[in-house]
Amino acid sequence: MLRPPDGIPQDLPEHMKLMCDILVLAFQTDSTRVCTLKLNSDHSYLQFPHLDVAVGHHELSHSDRGNLSPDWLKVKQFFLEQLAYIAGKLDAIQEGDRSLLDNSVLMYLSSMQTGSHDASNLPCVLVGGGGGQMQGGRVLDYLGQPNRKMCSLYLSLLDRFGVGIPEFGDSRERLAGI
Repeated sequence: MLRPPDGIPQDLPEHMKLMCDILVLAFQTDSTRVCTLKLNSDHSYLQFPHLDVAVGHHELSHSDRGNLSPDWLKVKQFFLEQLAYIAGKLDAIQEGDRSLLDNSVLMYLSSMQTGSHDASNLPCVLVGGGGGQMQGGRVLDYLGQPNRKMCSLYLSLLDRFGVGIPEFGDSRERLAGI
C-alpha cells in the first residue's frame, strides 16, 4: 500500500478511528497508561464534509456567536462519538476481573462550549472506573460553586490515584464529590 500524501487525511472519520485504535492498543499492551488524543486544533480550518459541514472548524466555532448552531453541534457530536468508540473498545477488553475501561479514566474536554469564547462553562466528561476509584453514572454540576477550576478537578483525580500533591496550577483545593 502506498503511503498517503502528507497533509489532512482525505477520509477524516477513518483517520480518527485509526488514531483511536492506536490509543486503545497502547493501553491494551500496557505500553502506556497516559495518553492525549487531540482530535482537532481549535484554530484549524479542518472541514467535515462527511457531516455536510462545509465551513472550517475555527470559522464554524465563531459562526454561532453564543448560540448552538446545528453544524457546531454536528462536529461536537462527531468528536463525542470518537470518545464512545474508544470507551466501547476498552470495555470489550478483559483485564483481570474488570474491563480495560473499568481500569481506565478517559477525559473529554473542549476549549469552548459555543463560539462566544466564554470559558466559564467548558464541557468535561469523565468515562471509566479508574480501577474502582471512580463512581460512574453521575452528572456533577459545579456551576455557581466556589473553587470551580479545572486544576481543582485535576487535584481531585490525582488524589484518587495516590498522587497527593498540595497544589496544581492555580489551585490548592479539590472539587468535592469526585
